[in-house]
Amino acid sequence: PLFGWLARLQRSVFIDRERRHKTGAATAEIAERLLGGDAVVLFAEGTSRDRMQLLLGQQVLPGLRQLLDPAVVHERYRQHALPAQPGRPAANLSSLARAYLAKLGIENPDADAQTAGLIWMHALAIGYSPAYLSENADGIRQDWPRIPLPDSKEGLLASAVLGRQIAALLDTETEVGAIHESPLQKIGVLSRAVGGALREKDEGELLSELSVTAGWGHAGKGGVTMPGKGKIVERDYNPNELVAQPVSRRVAAFPAVRAPGERPLPGAAKDRPSLEEPQGQTAGPALQLLGNRTLDVYLNDVAYWSNIPLRVWEYTIGGYQVIKKWLSYRERKLLGRALTKGEVRYVGEMARRIAAILLLEPSLDENYMKVKGSTYTWIV
Repeated sequence: PLFGWLARLQRSVFIDRERRHKTGAATAEIAERLLGGDAVVLFAEGTSRDRMQLLLGQQVLPGLRQLLDPAVVHERYRQHALPAQPGRPAANLSSLARAYLAKLGIENPDADAQTAGLIWMHALAIGYSPAYLSENADGIRQDWPRIPLPDSKEGLLASAVLGRQIAALLDTETEVGAIHESPLQKIGVLSRAVGGALREKDEGELLSELSVTAGWGHAGKGGVTMPGKGKIVERDYNPNELVAQPVSRRVAAFPAVRAPGERPLPGAAKDRPSLEEPQGQTAGPALQLLGNRTLDVYLNDVAYWSNIPLRVWEYTIGGYQVIKKWLSYRERKLLGRALTKGEVRYVGEMARRIAAILLLEPSLDENYMKVKGSTYTWIV
């Protein structure tokens, strides 16, 4: 009680790590204090293991990354002599990045989040280009990649549109309606091996057929979850599953997704491209992008997600197979329950988001080649 009273006396900002939704309020208060001229010291409390990982640069403690944001914003104000107005943060851009944008005719990156994020979205588009990843494999392996910048405003805007599409597909909380429509809706469909409706709840000794019991994960030493072999059946596509998708469009298939209230960027597509399979379009290009074979991925002996293309199943982020890694933690013996219907749908959506990213690869490569051919030259 005494220490709590002293802490309040010196206007401490208290962080409740058990209530992550409160982080935003704490962040706003820290920002207001900094902009008002106060000094703020952040104590990164955690377990000894957490501290070691933080020191090694392996992770940031839950909520800490958001709490550091006001300090970054305040430093940008100081560096660029911007008016210290509470509630109006500055873009997290260096003076060189600002000079680059000004050279292209983009004078005020602090105007809104979209303009401030142009370079970030461009970097995301380049970073997801298979051609870029192949050509720069050594630099990426050494954590020292170089991202070429386009030498024109039009080139930057077009690349940022692609980056926003990738960002939307990676963020499962951003709705991308295209993944629920033909042709992607045919991917990752929950099915039952012998037909009929799935048993969604435990009934006496009969387990819910939404339980993951196919051996995707098990507990290892120290409580570490180890991946298992699971059960998959590799097969040819059936005629109804073939995805006919044109890959020659400049921005293939998916709209630039905007949060409510955001204005469209100059050069961004205003109309949503159609995802209907065009007449006479063959499935050849899509099969090259998604894989020539598909899989049925089983939860248990009865239930499975049908038609998860091979390259979707093999897709990795951070060195881990995305879908397989997710399943390894959902084995019933580890989770203690069956999956919810929402979790089952999530796996299908995850597969369709990955498929959408793979279908964008030709556009991402085309964008990279254009930027590579007309790269901005730094003068420092």
